[in-house]
Amino acid sequence: MPSIMKPLALSMAGAMALLLAACSVDDGDDGAPGAAGAAGAPGSDGLNSLIVQTLLMPGNANCTAGGVRLDSGADDNGNGMLDTAEISDTSFLCGVADGRYFERIATLPVCQQINATCDTDTETAAEIAAVSEDGLTLIYTDSPAEQLGFVDITDPAAPVADGTLALAGEPTSVAVRDGYALVGVNTSADFVNVSGQLEVVDINTQSIVHSIDVGGQPDSVAVSPDGRYAAVVIENERDEDLGDGAPPQLPPGTLVIVDLVGAPAAWATRTVDLTGVADLYSGDPEPEYVDINSKNIAVVTLQENNHIVLVDLSDGSIVNDFSAGTVDLDQIDATEEDPALISLTESLTNIPREPDGVTWLTEALFATADEGDLNGGSRGFTVFNTDGDVVFSSGNTLDHLAVRIGNYPDSRSGNKGNETENAEYGRFGDDNYLFLASERSSLVFVHNVNDPANPHYVQTLPAALGPEGVLAIPSRNLLIAASEEDSRDDGFRSALNIYRYSADYPTYPSIASANNPDGTPIAWSALSGLSADPMERDTLWSLEDSYYQSSRIFKIDVSQKPALLSSAMKIMDSNDVFAGVTVQTGDDDNQFTQSDLDAMINDDKTVNLDPEGLVRVADGGFWLVSEGNGTVGDPGRPVNSLNFLFKLDQNAVIEQVVTLPDAVNANQLRFGFEGVTAWNGSAYVTFQRVWADDDNVRIGVYNTGSGEWSFLFYPLDTVESQNGGWVGLSDITAVGDGTLLVLERDNQSGPDAAIKRIYSVDISTAADGDTLAKTLVRDMLDEGDLATTGGLTPEKLEGMALMASGDVYIVNDNDGVDDNSGETRLINLGKILPQ
Repeated sequence: MPSIMKPLALSMAGAMALLLAACSVDDGDDGAPGAAGAAGAPGSDGLNSLIVQTLLMPGNANCTAGGVRLDSGADDNGNGMLDTAEISDTSFLCGVADGRYFERIATLPVCQQINATCDTDTETAAEIAAVSEDGLTLIYTDSPAEQLGFVDITDPAAPVADGTLALAGEPTSVAVRDGYALVGVNTSADFVNVSGQLEVVDINTQSIVHSIDVGGQPDSVAVSPDGRYAAVVIENERDEDLGDGAPPQLPPGTLVIVDLVGAPAAWATRTVDLTGVADLYSGDPEPEYVDINSKNIAVVTLQENNHIVLVDLSDGSIVNDFSAGTVDLDQIDATEEDPALISLTESLTNIPREPDGVTWLTEALFATADEGDLNGGSRGFTVFNTDGDVVFSSGNTLDHLAVRIGNYPDSRSGNKGNETENAEYGRFGDDNYLFLASERSSLVFVHNVNDPANPHYVQTLPAALGPEGVLAIPSRNLLIAASEEDSRDDGFRSALNIYRYSADYPTYPSIASANNPDGTPIAWSALSGLSADPMERDTLWSLEDSYYQSSRIFKIDVSQKPALLSSAMKIMDSNDVFAGVTVQTGDDDNQFTQSDLDAMINDDKTVNLDPEGLVRVADGGFWLVSEGNGTVGDPGRPVNSLNFLFKLDQNAVIEQVVTLPDAVNANQLRFGFEGVTAWNGSAYVTFQRVWADDDNVRIGVYNTGSGEWSFLFYPLDTVESQNGGWVGLSDITAVGDGTLLVLERDNQSGPDAAIKRIYSVDISTAADGDTLAKTLVRDMLDEGDLATTGGLTPEKLEGMALMASGDVYIVNDNDGVDDNSGETRLINLGKILPQ
């Protein structure tokens, strides 16, 4: 967080008054005034007292909801800074933030270049972005479509797709000089027969005006601040499927300097040989990224070589080169389990940084995004000086930040963690910022670099899946992140994320976790059900789905901003209640057997469920539902679990296990139990989809006194999405008067989402087998509830809770950040019920 230093003027506030008390004896008359004495010697200057304010993010040990730490003391050494040894007092002001922040104001899926509603399966991508000099047009590379895209951001909150330009190969990078976009285009036949062009594109006419042969596969393009030079990294990347995927794999990479003198047709090129420079694979340099400072020194990362080169563009000389070095990482997760488990208990030593993106912070300092690639997984960023000294290393902090807000990709733990991909610098107002794009966590980390040797974390921004490029536009107070991942079948679209520097408080995350006793953040993700606490007014309870092992329940305090995930409880079968459930014999794919049950209970008596819904009840315990796994009669989806209704005590220990009647289990569909609520002595359970032989989806009613099941039926909306799909139920919440709120959704996201609705049903007089009538309470798409964060519509709205205040909360499941941007939105819809 940024620190703000404020000198305090020290002065005398007043003078003491001397009072002469009258005596009982006459003192006589005063004498004549004496002569003025000589002036005394000048006193020494007093010391300045300094106060440093440091903003604290939620989860801080002293301010769990975030706030400000105030350090004060005298500037003993007179250096104008409050050194650690000079701090005489520290206090905390919790729950308060001060400053300006970035907030996402729009997300443009680039499939809108094809049609306005993105009703297309064609893969598109936005990988690297640049902006016209007037700041009104974004230009981005679209590698799969072999084209350049243009977007009108005259109104950045309402960006407009503004056309594409076909190219003769794969565009890899773009930069702008005057009215031209300089586009690196890979035209290579294969990894050995390499070729490429620097296409000069007139931005206004969206046409190529000149082509420059760069002799190989370009990967990064930068233009010097004075417009005098362009630098083009020629990577000539290796074939990762050849042998062990390691270099040397010739031809080697190079750096091409373009002298931007005169008209584009007159621009000349020079090539800088990078062989023999790095210690690692010296004969096969693979330069990855380039940036240029105000002295026309280019910094070039050689990722696989784990090396950095500084080139003077005026004469093409290498002025310095050095290894990027290694990092030691503690309290990280370096293992990929299945089911997943985020455990910040491991260490890695001597991990090569293998930097990807790089950006200058000053003329003498630059920051690298340490992605790791061939041999590394360094997961952070580093600030170097031009001598090659490390002046700052982020260590494990970016992984921890991602864990704290539910965006950590456990499926990448054995590789590169959050995988820091790119870096960008920008000066906004009086503050300098470093932006770091995390490809696997789909985040942009923002740091204040007013003191570039000591970056301070400011905030984390959400992005669509796989941000690759990040672009600061200070002249318009804008920031752009280009997210390249696109798959309509998997529910995510490539997009340009647009952020504005204007917020008084960070709008993301909506949930952040507190610390474990060891100082690491409580790990969480893939939230499913949601329940209000009947005894604690500002408390919600949630849980994680089957993506994770050792299933847990989370306590969330919504009185704080963001909401604080303050604790996690593992669901336990301490008394072998679940272990004693009746199973079927044999190994029939349609049966739940002992081996299936054994797989759901761990040696430490934690359990591996698919928790989808919960409700906290008056005794302090919970009813919880776990969705069944498998479809009866489908050999491709064998039954590995039944649908279970659990009663847990207040410590999440299993007290009771309830299964469906055999006749219902015989029709099991893999879309089973989703939500649960309690009213009038019964637990009400939603099934997600219509099961075999049924006309409508079931709501199961379990009488907790008699132990008997009955069933109501709910009429689902018909499919409305342009992409088809299905419609089902998610959560259910009792209002308290015989009315239930039901969360209904389709399985579509982004531009294809059509149904995200809350209905009410009256069950006060309903009997077994009745089909309920439903009343619309809230259409969240029509009301714009899911557009307030400026992002694409999430698919899985899976949790809903009604607070004692009358506010209704919803939350989405982020699929454990697996083929998902990982963005979790806890949204307060307000008092939406009729008053």
